[in-house]
Order: sequence, then structure tokens, then C-alpha cells
Amino acid sequence: MKDKVTLRHGDGGKHTSILIRDIFHKHFHNELLVNSLDAAVFDGHHGRLAFTTDSFVVKPLVFPGGDIGKLAVCGTINDLVTAGARPLYLSCGFIMEEGFDMKLLEKIAVSMGETCRKTGVKIITGDTKVVEKGSVDGIFINTSGIGVVQTAYQPKSIEEGDQIMITGGIAQHGTTIAVKRYEIKVEGNMKSDCMPLNHILERLQPYMGSIKLMKDPTRGGLATALNEILEVSGKGVLLLEEAIPIVGEVKSINQMLGLDPLYHACEGRMIIVVDKQKSGEVLEEVRRCEGCEDAAIIGGFLPTNLPPKVVMDTVIGGRRIVGPLEGDMLPRIC
Repeated sequence: MKDKVTLRHGDGGKHTSILIRDIFHKHFHNELLVNSLDAAVFDGHHGRLAFTTDSFVVKPLVFPGGDIGKLAVCGTINDLVTAGARPLYLSCGFIMEEGFDMKLLEKIAVSMGETCRKTGVKIITGDTKVVEKGSVDGIFINTSGIGVVQTAYQPKSIEEGDQIMITGGIAQHGTTIAVKRYEIKVEGNMKSDCMPLNHILERLQPYMGSIKLMKDPTRGGLATALNEILEVSGKGVLLLEEAIPIVGEVKSINQMLGLDPLYHACEGRMIIVVDKQKSGEVLEEVRRCEGCEDAAIIGGFLPTNLPPKVVMDTVIGGRRIVGPLEGDMLPRIC
């Protein structure tokens, strides 16, 4: 562990995991914390609850497809959804610098309110702090959320042959932020995939017995999320590069920038691990959901006698190891 916090400690990759393990898990240690993925699940008086929190520092504050407010609400809703929970209530905390534009603040609040109304989620408490100009880059938002875990969903042991599904094209959020931040001139309608995922959870209720695990590939992207699932399951993953949905604009922009789409954040996508026997039915159901028309099965889990790694069969016929994010990607993408 280095003696100073660096930007890579916040990128969602290998160094973020080390920071969480060596500082926060070490001093906050309890079974709910160390066993949770995107949200902690625990027993309440009237059933199982899920609780999560996240902070948002995206730059720029407004981008094609969303803004920091929509991102904050969707990010917290999606963490609850991947825990199998129906989101109910959110809190929000705003830290702003003096001189922040009031019209932009209202635009952000409008965006948050509209997203909540669309999903049936309510913001029921919050906090506001204003600090001296220059102490914060405009505005930072923290949101926490609580939801009721659906009785039909229970994470299950992952087995050889289980299929890996992604609910839509990857890397659109991270690529959009890069284009906007660096003012790259591109043709087409490049925009973030930022959206809430609770409508998918509702459609998949009949299949919950066949769904093993759900996770959203935010910071660190698809590659890092799959490596985190590998840590939980202990089983290797085989990805099929040709099956991973990536729109042409995203491919071209990342080739130009020298970035790998596998490590770009998605803010409206979910990884679903599903029993092979039901994977086709689940895929068809997901494709009927708004914004999920290009959902795809992108790989599966390998036999336990093979080393537990994420590997990918490439379009040129080779095979490469896909590790968690280690190098520098884009800071402040969410």
C-alpha cells in the first residue's frame, strides 16, 4: 500500500480493491460488509432488505444522455436492483462550492426528480453543504438507497456451464465522458447508457430461480466486474469477444484514444449469471426491455479443474487473459 492516495485508487480496479481490503475492510470488518457486492443484504422485521450508498464526482457534470443528478439516482437504484431488491427510498447529500450556478443546480434536481418519478422511487431525506470556492469542483453528490429484496431471488453457487449475459452494449458511458471531456469531434449520436434497471428486475421475476448472480459493470467496466465475480465463485470465465455488444462508434473512438472498451464504465447495464438451460428464455425476456435490444450472452464459466481466470477468445482466433483494471483509465467517470 502506497503512503498517498492516488487517482487510481478511485478507478474501480485492482488498486481500489486493495484500498478497500487493506483500510476499510480491515477496520470496519463485519460479515455484511465483506460479503456484499453492490449492496448489503440483511434481514429486517418484514423481510430481507438491501442497503447501498455511492458518491458521484463525474466530470463534466452534464453529458449526452444524462447529468450528475440522473447518474446519482440511477447508480444507487441499480446497485439495489443487482442485489435483487425493489428500490424504495433514497437519500441525497450535496456538497457544492460557493458560486455554483443556481440554474444548473435546478437542472440537476429536475433530472433526479424525473428519474425518481419514472421508477417509483422517492428521495425522502438529504443534506446540503457549501464550501469555499475551489474546495470542490462544482458539485459532488452522495446517494444512499434502501429496497426490499424480492422473495424469489437468492444468489446461488455458480457452476460449470452457467452463462454470462450483458443487458446491452458496453462502454457507452465511459466513452461518452471521454468524448465530452476532451471535446473530441465525432459524428453520430454518442451518448451515455445511463438509465435505471428496475424494469428488468420486474420482467425477470419468473426466472429468478435460474438466475445465479447479478452485477452492474460500473467503474472498471465489464472486465473488472467479471474478475470480482470470479473471486466470489472461484470458477474461471471464458468470454467470447465476437459476442460482446459494442456499437461501432464506441469501437472507433476507443481505438483512436488507445483505450480498451472492456474497462470502460457502464451506467445502465447489468451482468446476469444464469443457468444454461434457461439462458435463451432469459435473454429473450431481457431483449424486450427498453434499452436492452442488443442484450447478449457473452460467455460462460469454465470447469473447476482449470485456473480461475477470466480469459477471452478473440476475434482473430487467439485467447488472452483479461485481468481487472490496473492501469490508468478515465478518472471521475461517475
